[in-house]
Amino acid sequence: MTASPAPPAGPQRLLALAQLSNSIGDGAFYVTSALYFTRVVGLTPARVGLGLTLAWAVGSLAGVPLGRLADRRGPRGAAVLLALATGLSVAAFLVVRGFLPFVAAACTYACAQSGLAAARQALLAGLVASGQRTRLLAYLQSTLNAGLAAGAALGGLALHLGTRTAYLGVFALDAAGFLLCGALLLRVPAVPGRGTAVPPAGEHGCECECENGSGRGRERSRPAVVRDRPYIALTLLNTVLLLRMPLLSLGLPLWITQRTGAADWLVSALFVLNTGAVTLFQVRVARGIGSPGSATRAVRRSGWVMLAACAVFALSAGVPAPVAAAVLVAGAALQAAAEMGQSAGAWQLSFDLAPADRVGEYQGFFGTGVTVARTLGPLVLTSLLVEWGTPGWLLLGGATLAASYAMGPVARRAAVRTERPTPLPAARPCAT
Repeated sequence: MTASPAPPAGPQRLLALAQLSNSIGDGAFYVTSALYFTRVVGLTPARVGLGLTLAWAVGSLAGVPLGRLADRRGPRGAAVLLALATGLSVAAFLVVRGFLPFVAAACTYACAQSGLAAARQALLAGLVASGQRTRLLAYLQSTLNAGLAAGAALGGLALHLGTRTAYLGVFALDAAGFLLCGALLLRVPAVPGRGTAVPPAGEHGCECECENGSGRGRERSRPAVVRDRPYIALTLLNTVLLLRMPLLSLGLPLWITQRTGAADWLVSALFVLNTGAVTLFQVRVARGIGSPGSATRAVRRSGWVMLAACAVFALSAGVPAPVAAAVLVAGAALQAAAEMGQSAGAWQLSFDLAPADRVGEYQGFFGTGVTVARTLGPLVLTSLLVEWGTPGWLLLGGATLAASYAMGPVARRAAVRTERPTPLPAARPCAT
């Protein structure tokens, strides 16, 4: 039996519908944006690449402060506002016609997207019990992939038409999807902000900044996650595992066209295979993952599967085209299985090892791994796979396996930290 295609009715289903509403537009956006910016906006490919790199670099820095804002002011309100901001930034792409306006709109888009991801995670944490979060995230990931696939089909239609109106329609669809996402999130129950919770007052009946607490007040003004070394290490290791993200969009297309005799259309077929597998099986893979221990075991298993996938991909070079195609399909199936296991385990760890009152801040930091992987992944994968060939595939698989095994000790260190009592924040000076 397969898992139910939808989460339970109520807040969980609303979160899934919000995910679906913007992922359809995103799917269309992803397959058309490069040609829109070059053919309609009139930018050179180099400027498009530079602008998007700058935008995602800025966006990666915005995740933590926007996540802190969600913790302090309430994640639902923050998520709604950031969804609206994302939609408006997409709408801005409809009217920009120069490089600097493009960069400004792209930076706004990237910041809003990064903050929205953190706020959504904080909202989910406030609405769903710890043991149910990974399962819900699996539903959301399945929904995301289904929406992206549907959106990619619409984007393909726009590419086929090739008209300015068709491109503008795609961007309008994506903007409307984020506005609908914000409206759906507004129907989710509110979760109070917890970052401003005040501990009991001291013996003077106020929050005193006494001699033993004066330094701690300044320390509490900085994001806690930047001082949390185990969680930083966890994020860095997860970034290594996320190097698989540009594999389908860049690494495999280049490998197939330059190193194998397989047909070019196989690139699209492997993308459909991946999104279909995640849509159908992500929830099943996430079953049984409800603690740091089960999560680290899942990540270790996924490391071995990813190593096997890399080895299989390497075998597709220098063989007849039909054999190469069969080998690539087998490798893609293994890669999808590794992706689902790694994702489910990482979700569980990212929530369980974050302080309960700082989920938005910590999720904002954990999400920077996605941005770094997307930024550095193309350079790393191009060097490893296209230039090095088989040794590069094996090195990628070995690095993934090593990172997956290192997750265990790092998670245990972080778990010890989360079990300690949270220190009281420094108090304000007494008016005496």
